[in-house]
Amino acid sequence: MEWENDKQLFGLIKSELYTAVIGDIMDKLGYRHQFLPPQIRPNRDDMFLAGRAMTVLEADVPESNNSINPVLQKSFGLMLEALDDLKEDEVYVCSGSSPVYALWGELMSARAIRCKAAGAVVNGYSRDTKGILALNFPCFSYGPYAQDQAPRGKVIDFRVPVEMNGVVIHDGDMIIGDVDGVCVVPQNIENEVFTKALEKARGERMVLKKIQEGMKAREAFDKYGIM
Repeated sequence: MEWENDKQLFGLIKSELYTAVIGDIMDKLGYRHQFLPPQIRPNRDDMFLAGRAMTVLEADVPESNNSINPVLQKSFGLMLEALDDLKEDEVYVCSGSSPVYALWGELMSARAIRCKAAGAVVNGYSRDTKGILALNFPCFSYGPYAQDQAPRGKVIDFRVPVEMNGVVIHDGDMIIGDVDGVCVVPQNIENEVFTKALEKARGERMVLKKIQEGMKAREAFDKYGIM
């Protein structure tokens, strides 16, 4: 491996990789359903995300509920605790509720930045878009929509497995996001995935140069096995 720790790996990912090449490698390894829903997009097209998942489980909970569960009696449930538990280079990954309200906003982004988090990925909407963009915080969501979660949903747990349209995300999995989508790299295959993705990305740059110099597509594929 070319890296000894997460910091070095994140540096390589940010400088050389992108979701398409990482997804291609996982396809070849038999992990063919690792991309999150295509509706999940960056707030700005040049945003790039690389970090480890800090998984957050949200549920639809009407404001007028009379639950005996103390978590459901709290404003936002465990959202504030989850937010404060973010660690450096982690990604707040939230799912479980109906995608009809905002799960992320400007103040959450400000707190995440103080925690040195890498970004946020939510299976729903985000709001305070101008504020998030001003903070330059990588946020991936269904897009801007101001309807708040406060009277509609609560975080009921965190650092537990969550699901987004069939993709199961475990706490600590690698999350990579760019303008082409967000993919999840399971921890048990991450070394192989990133080693092979670096090799493929470098090969693609070489093939691009050859094609620009005039090499035909068939010739390039037959010689390099990349297209």
